[in-house]
Amino acid sequence: QVQLVESGGGLVQPGGSLRLSCAASGRIFRINFMGWYRQAPGKQRELVASLRGIDTTDYADSVKGRFTISRDNAKNTVYLQMSSLKPEDTSVYSCNLVGTYYSGGIYLDDFDSWGQGTQVTVSS
Repeated sequence: QVQLVESGGGLVQPGGSLRLSCAASGRIFRINFMGWYRQAPGKQRELVASLRGIDTTDYADSVKGRFTISRDNAKNTVYLQMSSLKPEDTSVYSCNLVGTYYSGGIYLDDFDSWGQGTQVTVSS
């Protein structure tokens, strides 16, 4: 299967920046979708940023102009650069990758994998 490992969360003051990373391991053939979600206590999970295909990006209105999603194909890694952070950005952030991988020999299978989640706290 394909496993994801996230890093980069932490405590930051309002107005500060953080970069989250999500590294995928496994015999990946293609990644079709990369997404960053967040979920705060008592709230629904929200798709914050996504990247489809080569360079089609989409952002939640609440983060447009402040967050940037990007990828490093050689490393099978997706990043979320977060700037001008606000207290309301405090949440657990999780990455999600969807694509195909070599399940055995030349055979391909679909994967839909999630990272373990990383806490981002914006507070003075």
